[in-house]
Amino acid sequence: MIKMKLQLNKTKLLFLLVTLCGLTSFAQTDKPNIVIIYTDDQGYGDVSALNPEAKFKTPNMDRLVHEGLTFTDGHSSDAVCTPSRYSLLTGCYSWRTSLKKDVLHADGPCLIEKGRMTIASLLRDKGYNTAMIGKWHLQMEFVGDEKGGRDWSKPFTDGPVEKGFDYFFGIPASMNYGILTYLENDRVLEPPTLFTKKKLDVTPRTYRMTPPYETEKKKGYVEVAPSFNDELVLETLTNKAVEYIGKSAADYKKGKPFFLYLPLTSPHLPHCTHPDFQGKSNCGNYGDFMQETDYRVGQVLDALKANGLEENTLVLFSSDNGAETNYEYQKKTYQHYSCMNFKGGKRDIYEGGHRVPFLMRWPKVIKAGSKVDEPVCQTDYLATIAEIVGAKLPDNAAEDSYSLLPLMKSPKNTKIADKYVINHSFTGHFAIREGKWKLNMLRGSGGSLAPVMIEPKAGEAPFELYDLDKDPGETKNLYFEHPEVVKRLTEKITAIVKNGRSTKGKPQPFVKDNWKQLTWMTLK
Repeated sequence: MIKMKLQLNKTKLLFLLVTLCGLTSFAQTDKPNIVIIYTDDQGYGDVSALNPEAKFKTPNMDRLVHEGLTFTDGHSSDAVCTPSRYSLLTGCYSWRTSLKKDVLHADGPCLIEKGRMTIASLLRDKGYNTAMIGKWHLQMEFVGDEKGGRDWSKPFTDGPVEKGFDYFFGIPASMNYGILTYLENDRVLEPPTLFTKKKLDVTPRTYRMTPPYETEKKKGYVEVAPSFNDELVLETLTNKAVEYIGKSAADYKKGKPFFLYLPLTSPHLPHCTHPDFQGKSNCGNYGDFMQETDYRVGQVLDALKANGLEENTLVLFSSDNGAETNYEYQKKTYQHYSCMNFKGGKRDIYEGGHRVPFLMRWPKVIKAGSKVDEPVCQTDYLATIAEIVGAKLPDNAAEDSYSLLPLMKSPKNTKIADKYVINHSFTGHFAIREGKWKLNMLRGSGGSLAPVMIEPKAGEAPFELYDLDKDPGETKNLYFEHPEVVKRLTEKITAIVKNGRSTKGKPQPFVKDNWKQLTWMTLK
């Protein structure tokens, strides 16, 4: 009895000491908070820690490099916006849906199918608070239309709150696609009753969406709320994210972690830099906009630290595709290489279209300054998160997702068995990666605006095979030198398409209609 009382007193004393010192809470979960920061049209070379010759500094993104893990061969699933966002959230390539090329708009049926697992729905079912703050661009359905009239007082449907998010604040799509207003949960906060269009900016091939706004619809105009200010969007979204982190910290300490998906609107056009950052870089308005973006990332990281959440929060940072085509202007004018020396940029099947910053920080698990050179994809987020929280994935979810947790724990373990990455372009063409080998399933035009299939002349290679270890710029086609590699990769991509999945598991159905880009195979 005396021994038992002493043990109880020790337990009470320990609890008192921990509580007084504020070290932790006994209710605090071992499951990490998860934050995905997703930039828009940011090239690999737009992180100064990855590009020593960058003409602007990104100290907060650099923190993620120095304090976490860099995947040097990390990819968005596609070279454009909508399909990459679908793939990130679902762990499934978007070309398995009806979207075989291009992007969606603001208004319409959501690309994420009803009942499909997302990172948000998985984590919500595992006891997480889940929130999205930022740009959606997977479509949602508003009541009415521009021709027949809108009813902005009615809730919209098929948006983030129906895809696993407890809370949503943001905008429907890119700022050149219309319905420029803020949304919260399933409501429009300010009716977009006016109209605006792209207005040429000072830099060639750039534009703004600024007032004055028009009262009547004209050709090329989009709907906008009277008070909408493109220069304040990044600040508004980040302030909401910081506020959400602060509110969620209390729940985390009681045992309920949170997931925050933060898809930012920069540096996508319009380059609408906040006044506080205009003229601050050595790379024109693009550099200014990137420096503001980095500052906003820093605000989020600082909020995690201020709330005592840094140690057990997994931060994932990446971009939806490579840099917009005005990267050529930055290169010629400022000698800034957004896409490094990779070929192409946004929309392209080439590396500049989809090789992006791919960073992770989780101090509790990831060793600071780690690096992995294995090809990985944003589709891998879902399986990675599922393994972290101990969730079993059904056959009809995350069909193209491999867990990266082994690489996060031990970066020297740089191989995932039977892993392939599929790249996909704006025009819907394919490439497949296996280690150093990349097979582009086209003979491209070589331009920077989404090369399309060119019929080969007699004796010319129909496809493009590159050894990216020796030739990351994709300059020397090795199609004829390595027929065995071409054969193996062609058979593999055919199986990946036909099986409805890349990973092991039961074959899954997919939309087979209107698929002209499968030039090397026939779907039955």
